[in-house]
Amino acid sequence: EVQLVESGGGLVQPGGSLRLSCAASGFTFKNYAMYWVRQAPGKGLEWISGINPAGGTTYADSVKGRFTVFRDNAKNTLSLQLDNLKTEDTAMYYCSLNSDGTARGQGTQVTVSS
Repeated sequence: EVQLVESGGGLVQPGGSLRLSCAASGFTFKNYAMYWVRQAPGKGLEWISGINPAGGTTYADSVKGRFTVFRDNAKNTLSLQLDNLKTEDTAMYYCSLNSDGTARGQGTQVTVSS
């Protein structure tokens, strides 16, 4: 059974940082591209980042230069470093096996507020 468990969310002030983690199990993690998506209150899912098995990365324009995605294939872990956070980054963040978020975990809440 595929499991994706996100952690690391919280409340942070604008300009602050967080690191999110996603523990993956039930599939051969190193063989799959992985993605981060988010859902802000009252909005749909938004793709924000992807990383292929070799470590190549892509980002949405809204987070490029502020967020960094990592993977540790030995530990079956996907991470997302969030820097220079803005109030508009407030959302539930999910790791996912596909870019549309249909195979995602339960999520971790990030709230950016002063």
